[in-house]
Amino acid sequence: MAEIKNILLVEDEKLLANLLKQRLEKENFSVFLARDGEEALKILKTQKPNLILLDIILPKISGFELMETLKNDPTYNQAPIVIISNLGQDTDVEKGQLLGAIGYFVKAQVSIEDLVGRVKEFLVE
Repeated sequence: MAEIKNILLVEDEKLLANLLKQRLEKENFSVFLARDGEEALKILKTQKPNLILLDIILPKISGFELMETLKNDPTYNQAPIVIISNLGQDTDVEKGQLLGAIGYFVKAQVSIEDLVGRVKEFLVE
């Protein structure tokens, strides 16, 4: 049997977070849910996710701030980051890529099914 992949989902929008978590768990992923950047950092101290799904507009610590923290602090477990955000400006996408995101999805332009499909691709590659 294949090893279960862990995903850290950092999303403050309750409905989307719960929908995505349920959908990913249906695909046999183990999902840790953080509602803000601070909570994500706490989880990353003890867990080693295979992938981080990250919203940018978050309470306390933004997604970009979180990425900068992870990039500059080797004590955190590095995992590939896929951004899911309402921010769709080219400058936001560029900033995400500069900070190391392997994917960038604008929430309004991607369905949960498509997102789950892409997550599976990222984790199987």
